[in-house]
Amino acid sequence: MTTDYQGNRDSMIPGQVVDSTFTPAQAEAPGSVQVPTTAEAAQAANALRAEIGRAIFGQPEVVDHVLAGFLAGGHVLLEGVPGLGKTLVVLALARAIGGKFSRIQFTPDLMPSDVTGHAIYDQNVGQFRIRKGPVFANLLLADEINRAPAKTQAALLEVMQEQQVTIEGEGFPLEPPFMTLATQNPIEQEGTYPLPEAQVDRFLLKVRVSYPEEHDEVTIVQGVTQGRIGNKLDVSQVRTILTPGQAVGLQRKVASVTVDERIANYAVRIARATRSRQGIAIGAGPRGAIALVRVCRALAILDGRDFVKPDDVKRVALPALRHRIAIAPELEIEGLRGDDVLRSILETVEAPRE
Repeated sequence: MTTDYQGNRDSMIPGQVVDSTFTPAQAEAPGSVQVPTTAEAAQAANALRAEIGRAIFGQPEVVDHVLAGFLAGGHVLLEGVPGLGKTLVVLALARAIGGKFSRIQFTPDLMPSDVTGHAIYDQNVGQFRIRKGPVFANLLLADEINRAPAKTQAALLEVMQEQQVTIEGEGFPLEPPFMTLATQNPIEQEGTYPLPEAQVDRFLLKVRVSYPEEHDEVTIVQGVTQGRIGNKLDVSQVRTILTPGQAVGLQRKVASVTVDERIANYAVRIARATRSRQGIAIGAGPRGAIALVRVCRALAILDGRDFVKPDDVKRVALPALRHRIAIAPELEIEGLRGDDVLRSILETVEAPRE
């Protein structure tokens, strides 16, 4: 049966890609968070997009997905071969939103305490004190996360889910906003470890970073080689346009975006279709549909809307679900990937009509 979907068109604000002239309001008072209007949120979100675009060339979809993940208050896993700008997009976002930024270079000998922190004995006072690890930040870059073994990767489980760290039995909450952006090389590469399923499921999105188009690659090569020594990642042109408190207010606005029941049902039907689809050994759980709805709200704000459309669900179905399914061996032998199966599901699951 065909269903109809009607958004609140009267409240729609035309989406626009603004330039980076957006200027945040005066610094907020301690502990206060102001939730912007839809128009203000759209302007701020597109200004963030423009600032990140100052450092990134040829990856507009990657930028949108990372930004949508941040606006939705989730974590993002970036996968791609070295040299495609995965770290650069994270650094650009960190600079644009202000707050505290930490980077962890994951290696085979990295220990869990190197990530979360540990207790050390202070001889001067004769007692133990807590030394907090790099996870105590607003934006955490877990660089090449699959270079470390599973026990070290698992050190991020609590902080990604609960936004707190337990050290010696004591819980230490993190200051919002908090986001983990992890990069990983394809698991076929030497010296990599697959992420535990529980960890992968904590990521709102898994974004694949592909090679840029030829004209974009020419722009990248010219920008990196002209007048520079070496190939240092440069985000100096990216301005800080939001305070942490304003970022939290923006996230709260995204969380208030209207989601029609039929849109939510559409997201659920897509997730449930992965569980019965032939060729999928493990389907997406309820977190799959939840991720779809959360990211769609962020896309709506980026487009200047205060409601979600069916097309939003289709736009993020692959990054929201690809890491939540496992392909059966017979399909892998045929050379099919999870993205191929997800696309076929999107073609068969009927969307609400606008």
